[in-house]
Amino acid sequence: MTISSSYPPTTAKSLIYDVSSNSFHFDPAAPVVVPDPAQDDHLIRVHSTALCNRELDWPALYPSAIFSDNPDGLITPGYDVSGTIITAPPGSRFQPGNEIIARTTPSRPGNCREYSICRSVEMALKPQKLDWAEAASIPVSALTAWQALFEHAGVRGFDDPQSKGKKILIIAAAGSVGIWLVQLAKMAGLEVIAQVGSLENGKLVKGLGAADVINYKTQGLKDWANRHGRVDIVLDCVGGKTLEDAWFCVKDDGYLISIVEPPLDRMPEGFRGNAVKSEFFILSPNSQQLGEMSKFANDGRFVTMVDSIWAFEDYEEAFARMRGGHARGKVVIQICK
Repeated sequence: MTISSSYPPTTAKSLIYDVSSNSFHFDPAAPVVVPDPAQDDHLIRVHSTALCNRELDWPALYPSAIFSDNPDGLITPGYDVSGTIITAPPGSRFQPGNEIIARTTPSRPGNCREYSICRSVEMALKPQKLDWAEAASIPVSALTAWQALFEHAGVRGFDDPQSKGKKILIIAAAGSVGIWLVQLAKMAGLEVIAQVGSLENGKLVKGLGAADVINYKTQGLKDWANRHGRVDIVLDCVGGKTLEDAWFCVKDDGYLISIVEPPLDRMPEGFRGNAVKSEFFILSPNSQQLGEMSKFANDGRFVTMVDSIWAFEDYEEAFARMRGGHARGKVVIQICK
């Protein structure tokens, strides 16, 4: 195992979420995790972690998945991370001293701790032109957007001639995933219609490439579709009643993709569409895709969006901001400088 000269102490700060009591426990001297080289464990000095919407609900919603690689059953939140590698297993392409970003698998404890574990398939090199908080905002949102568009919505890459000019409706386009979807879809040559909740957010997504904006406070999706026609692809980042209305916006043979819940569970009575391809998915870690997004961000071709940055000790305020549902971009906790 290759070891950095800054090998960690035996204890460090860590945050634990207690599922049964729905409460946090901040431990200023928790044991530092010991990496297992046989499992491709890289020990990371965490600089920042970004929070994911509803991540505190995952243990109750998906217990078999969340605890599958977590024998202690302790939930450490925060699955987006930017940090520095301290130790690496033999033969790894990532080495001590490398600055990385990663989306770590929720089946293991997350990154609201000073030292954490990342594996090769989860990591990419950090974009050097971004600071730690901006870098931590990338992995989950960017990977979700990439996989939604290119693996599930029928778009076969940036040079897919069959997708050029198609219309795509992005619901919650100013959110942490939505802003990446707008930019990716624009780069792939699609015509982007963005649903948002304010004039300010409308200006934001227009600046990112949206051709048209729907303000859900003044116009419903069904009304918009009746006036402007249906679209080829709908990508939903909200679920619920909004996802139900989204069915009326997609063309026959089109795609309705949700990152929140299965669209079929929200198909409205009386829907008369034909052969709509609907899907709910959860992202998979992919180092190559994350590396591409990191390069795009470093080159300035994509804009990252950080809603707010919180000190580690202010974790409760950070989660309250995330849970409030109105964050524009990612809520980031700075673990160490």
